[in-house]
Amino acid sequence: MSEGACARAAANAVARRSYGKLLAYLAADMHDVSAAEDALSEAFAAALADWPLHGCPDHPESWLMTVARRKGIDGVRRRRSGEAASVQLQAIADMRAECVDSGEEEAFPDRRLALLFACAHPAIDVGIRAPLMLQTVLGMDAKTIASAFLVSPEAMGKRLARAKQKIREAGIPFVIPERDAWNERLEGVLTAIYATYAEGWSDPGDADLMRRDLADEALFLARLLAELLPQEPETLGLLACMLYTEARRGARRNAQGEYVPLAEQDTLLWEAGMIDEAEALLRRASAFRRIGRYQLEAALQSAHVERRRSGRNDWTPEVQLYDALHALTGSPVVALNRALAVAELEGPEAAIAIIRSLSEDRRMADYQSYWAARAALFARVGDVREALHAYDMAIGLARDPAVRHFLQRQQSILETK
Repeated sequence: MSEGACARAAANAVARRSYGKLLAYLAADMHDVSAAEDALSEAFAAALADWPLHGCPDHPESWLMTVARRKGIDGVRRRRSGEAASVQLQAIADMRAECVDSGEEEAFPDRRLALLFACAHPAIDVGIRAPLMLQTVLGMDAKTIASAFLVSPEAMGKRLARAKQKIREAGIPFVIPERDAWNERLEGVLTAIYATYAEGWSDPGDADLMRRDLADEALFLARLLAELLPQEPETLGLLACMLYTEARRGARRNAQGEYVPLAEQDTLLWEAGMIDEAEALLRRASAFRRIGRYQLEAALQSAHVERRRSGRNDWTPEVQLYDALHALTGSPVVALNRALAVAELEGPEAAIAIIRSLSEDRRMADYQSYWAARAALFARVGDVREALHAYDMAIGLARDPAVRHFLQRQQSILETK
């Protein structure tokens, strides 16, 4: 690889690894999310242009932040004048630069978690808080966020733009809230971290490093949150839920890279240490006797682990947990997963009744897991036409090639019957 290609690869690596962290740092100090995004984008463009010529700087994150600050100042001068410009320019000039003399990962104080709480400011609409956190603090694009929240990319893009405009026009402070304000903002922060992990978990065969970075990022933030709020059972429940899931990462692909569903995974490949840690966290959370969504999510993961390890065939615990979770959240995704558990407990016909009712929810039309579940259930009752149609939809919506190939194999088996 040429020196220029190596430098470009280095720039892309820093962009993948550090975008969310740098944007969070810059947005907090510029007090303008959109302006920070523009400044950082220009800084990355400068990196791609300059690094092939001069080589990668010794401390790329610090270099990028310095360039982004300059771009931010230029942007303020272009957009504003008079006193408004002076105020914002002073804010940028006052930015802390702890990272200048160090290339270590710890050089930037990690402000992402604090900024997650800032994005949950009461003045920001509840429905857009978590998506705003995902884009501003964790660097996810509007299309990916839209998929996580079952809305169109266009609608999500508009909602995010309006939220950023409100932050700027209303002067919502992009600052660390006082500790007594954390609890009222906690739910949105947990939602954002969980959605980030879910996106990272969905990476195609662990080949997409950006998505895998999202999973690592979410786990890091969840651990930090559990340390900061050890008396809050939902923070413990969230971390436990993610650890149960992460423990199975190495078992969901076989040696050929093919997708392996949970029911067929080799439990010996699961990370026992992570599962033990998750169990301990869930026990700590349950001791507070304040049940919540993430504790129920973790309890479901625990039940799946116990059933697979013990060989238990009774799905009553899972269905009961899904009942409680659905009563708490009303989520169509929870209803879908409950239907699959009901199929194991009462038979596929009972589950199909639930699936048919979910078809009235427009959000299911583009939800890949809905069509995959529908295909499997109709195949079990021998409705080949409905099953084949559902497989076509699920295959078309699958982002993961391994999952797509798995569904195609299932479809082929059905066609030969």
